Amino acid sequence: MKLQDQLLARSENKCEICTSATDLQLYEVPHAKYHDEDGCFMICKKCLSQIDKKEELDSKHWSCLTTAMWSEVPGVQVVTWRMLNRLNEESWAADNLDMMYLDDERLAWAKATGDHENGAAVDLHRDANGHQLQNGDSVVLTKSLDVKGSTLNAKMGTVVKNIKLVDDNTEQIEGKVEGQLIVILTKYVRKQG
Repeated sequence: MKLQDQLLARSENKCEICTSATDLQLYEVPHAKYHDEDGCFMICKKCLSQIDKKEELDSKHWSCLTTAMWSEVPGVQVVTWRMLNRLNEESWAADNLDMMYLDDERLAWAKATGDHENGAAVDLHRDANGHQLQNGDSVVLTKSLDVKGSTLNAKMGTVVKNIKLVDDNTEQIEGKVEGQLIVILTKYVRKQG
């Protein structure tokens, strides 16, 4: 039996954090020793995007941790501990964290990513007005830009369709202007529509 099938059976086709039954996928907990049923679990898209800091933390959604913290699955325990730490400004999360116990080995695993030190802050790609940008969005340039290494000048007001976010830099996006793929600073764009 494949690992995903085992995990789907164990989770009863639900997210093992919030019990949602939609958009499930196998999640391997970072720094797990093995890619097995202890280091992996089924997760929904909403939980994953917030764990991976691709979306602002929704503390109401994470009230599910009150139940998830009692899971017998080591990977779920580790992720629950990490998320409770990121939400520790919330009194309910701090209270649950005080009640939660991880043995030394699991605690070391939970601390391995350093997520517990970062708090709830999430760095997202945002335009000049603070609106969140997503892959595939269309943006308008708010300033004329000279493109380095080219004679191209991207004029203010130019619409750039189907942008791509630069994964490791929230201040940059990629898009095509006059058929040329360029990197654009997010502070010089406004989300269209």
